[in-house]
Amino acid sequence: QLGFVESGGGLVHPGGSLRLSCVPSGFTLQFAAVGWFRQAPGKDKEAVACIREGSGVTYYTDSMRGRFTISRDDSKNTVYLQMNNLRPDDTADYFCGGGGTYVCTEGDPRYWGQGTQVTVSS
Repeated sequence: QLGFVESGGGLVHPGGSLRLSCVPSGFTLQFAAVGWFRQAPGKDKEAVACIREGSGVTYYTDSMRGRFTISRDDSKNTVYLQMNNLRPDDTADYFCGGGGTYVCTEGDPRYWGQGTQVTVSS
């Protein structure tokens, strides 16, 4: 089954850091733009960051820019999301998505993961 597997979530104090990982299942990451998204309890899913295939051009939602960094290592078939200076309002389930017509600035991901939970609390 095609999709992604996310890992790296957990409980962290405000101001702390986490690195999330995203590995595709059933296909190679090399030719896909991949985005990180998040959904907080009671809220809609929102885009966090995206990285293009090939060029590695990155895109960020403004509120995450400067605190979050998306990167990819095609040799390890993995996309990462480094999250620094975490705040309680970053608490959410974090998902990666990609494939299909998705190219960061348009289209919707065809494949999704099950998500990894991030909780920021003192």
